[in-house]
Amino acid sequence: MNKSDIMDKISSEAEITKAQAENALNAILEAITGTLAAGDKVTLVGFGSFSVTERAARTGRNPQTGAELKIPAGATPKFTAGKELKETVKGS
Repeated sequence: MNKSDIMDKISSEAEITKAQAENALNAILEAITGTLAAGDKVTLVGFGSFSVTERAARTGRNPQTGAELKIPAGATPKFTAGKELKETVKGS
């Protein structure tokens, strides 16, 4: 399922136009992105939590040449599924 499919699903479930569904989805994604960029956590009860984790600097390898390279430390987004989501997926 891609973004267009999600907008179609929102449009039909909420009985709104596709343009309104697109605006709603974009607003949600911008809110989550902005919150994570500020270093905060987003929790959607039953669905899951989005957070930012710090990754330490490490040494990696170029898969084409095998040469070692230094990967700098940085922040990366993380998603942890909630209980209801886990149970729904597990039961399907």
